[in-house]
Amino acid sequence: VQTTFRQAKFDKILEILQDRGVNMEIHNTICSATEKRQTEAEELSKTVDKMIVIGGKNSSNTQKLVEICAKNCGNTVHIETICDLVLNNFGKDDKIGITAGASTPPAIIKEVVVTMSEALENAVQNLGGSEEATFEQMLEESLVTLHTGDVVKGTVIQVVNEEVSVNLGFKSDGIIARGEFSSDPTVVPSKTVQPGDEIEVFVVRVNDGDGNVMLSRKRIEAQKGIEEIEAAYNEKAVVTGTVTSVVKGGLIAVVNGVNVFIPSSQVSNRFIEDLSVFNGQELEFNIIEVDRVKRRFIGGRKALVEQEIAAKRAALFETIQAGSRVNGTVSRLTDFGAFVDLGGVDGLIHISEMSWGRISNPKEVLKEGQEVEVFVLDVDKEKGKISLSLKDADKNPWKLAAEKYAVGSIVEGKVVRMVPFGAFVELEPGVDGLVHISQIANKHVVKPEDELKVGEVINVKVLEVNPEQKKISLSKRQADAPVEEAPAEEAATEE
Repeated sequence: VQTTFRQAKFDKILEILQDRGVNMEIHNTICSATEKRQTEAEELSKTVDKMIVIGGKNSSNTQKLVEICAKNCGNTVHIETICDLVLNNFGKDDKIGITAGASTPPAIIKEVVVTMSEALENAVQNLGGSEEATFEQMLEESLVTLHTGDVVKGTVIQVVNEEVSVNLGFKSDGIIARGEFSSDPTVVPSKTVQPGDEIEVFVVRVNDGDGNVMLSRKRIEAQKGIEEIEAAYNEKAVVTGTVTSVVKGGLIAVVNGVNVFIPSSQVSNRFIEDLSVFNGQELEFNIIEVDRVKRRFIGGRKALVEQEIAAKRAALFETIQAGSRVNGTVSRLTDFGAFVDLGGVDGLIHISEMSWGRISNPKEVLKEGQEVEVFVLDVDKEKGKISLSLKDADKNPWKLAAEKYAVGSIVEGKVVRMVPFGAFVELEPGVDGLVHISQIANKHVVKPEDELKVGEVINVKVLEVNPEQKKISLSKRQADAPVEEAPAEEAATEE
């Protein structure tokens, strides 16, 4: 039904349908102000001699008021302006009631009442008497005057489709559209306010063309928020805001209903490529610039983050010690190693400390964001540097190298690197041995590459093992030499 439909008729229709067993889902869209106006008009028309209904001839709202009043008061007059009012039809003893449609401009209502008030005063003066109050005075007392830009209080009537209707004591109800309820798009009006709640609102427009007063709660938040932001700026205080969007050049965070721009250079103390990770997060920051005229408010986290890091760094350096095990998160990979965040302070794992085996790139072992357990090799408090390692000393393959690779034994290995004086052969991850150029073949070798290839698997003989210096001397020439058979007599003697 229309918002101006009579509640009594609506209830009657529902009653009939329910009696017939119709299954219904009911959404009452009747404006409570219209219902209240109709109820008041019905009560008033029962107590007066004549009724004046002010409003457009084509207004459904006004037509219903005329219909209601005419049932109770035969002398009901419907006028659009003061020009339609015939004062000669009213006697000096008549008790007159006046009502108006919700969309009737206040100026027209006031003009009718003032004209009748003047007529009453003239009649009183002719009679030599006086009245305590005129129609005009009673009108001023009964109607709230609203202007665009006013901040007023009202009572929530209902929330329909997330639009909030508010009783302002005005001739029409106010409406807060969903977009004007809060600066925070996640706020749901129906979960925030309930019928009967008193709220403060900003008058955006007194008449939207349909007789409704357009209101905003968001602007009230913004006004209070601006004051709080200015106070935080002057006091250099920290504020908390929720990031609502990622825009070109930074973030938009809402602080007490006010949008604050955080430039990408101020989001952290280092460059962050993907700012979308902050979307929806609550962040603490300082207000570094305020321009109320342009409604420009800029926030910054850089100094705050640096202070936090300095505090964490100081706390970490007080407790961390060489030889300890700590947990961290890989924050950045480079060609020479990986930086690990230990809780506000980054330590470095050099590529040589990532594995007992040979690796060519840190990405073979780690990835950014990975949680790792590392060993602290060294702590330099003065330079603020921490050296880390992924290599567990208990799993050092050189501890058993002398037993596994006994002198004189022949073992298998893979050629991993060439140098002018020979070739390095990997016996196992972390254990390499050197085949000197003179031990490559049973002939003169000019370059190791002439006889060997990187990646080739060969047999070598262990000539010497030095675990302390992590050195093993190998020989391919001797491993390839045929095994000499013992003379027959010597063999028989041994038997």
